[in-house]
Amino acid sequence: MRMCARFGLKMDVGCPNNPEYSPEQIILDEIADLSKDTKAEVRVIQDAAEAAQDSDVIYTDSWMSYGIAAEKEEERKKAFIPFQVTSSIMQSAKPDAVFMNYLPVMRGYEQTAEVIYGPQSIVFDQAENRLHIQKAIMLFLRGKF
Repeated sequence: MRMCARFGLKMDVGCPNNPEYSPEQIILDEIADLSKDTKAEVRVIQDAAEAAQDSDVIYTDSWMSYGIAAEKEEERKKAFIPFQVTSSIMQSAKPDAVFMNYLPVMRGYEQTAEVIYGPQSIVFDQAENRLHIQKAIMLFLRGKF
């Protein structure tokens, strides 16, 4: 969100209408302030298809992959399943849109298998690039770069 605000980009954040799952107000205020000079448009939307509409990139966060407590799983599924990236969500985006997710993922939750393994997915290229960047950081920290 900050990057989009700084570079004058448009970003729609799709999330449940629940303070626990939405960006914090202090962050939204910061984004609004950053966007004044750049004319960025960063919106929070409670409808996944609307958030995906005409997008170049669909990027989902891992909302079930990080050790959610068993007693919170059903509540979390109920809140986030409407935001699962499906083929119909991808069809809301531009025809050449790409799908990204910062691995790990739980297939069938954040996105369907047909999306993560589909032709628009660049998830595994994204992970490979992250590997190379991490190797470069390690070399830099060791003074080899």
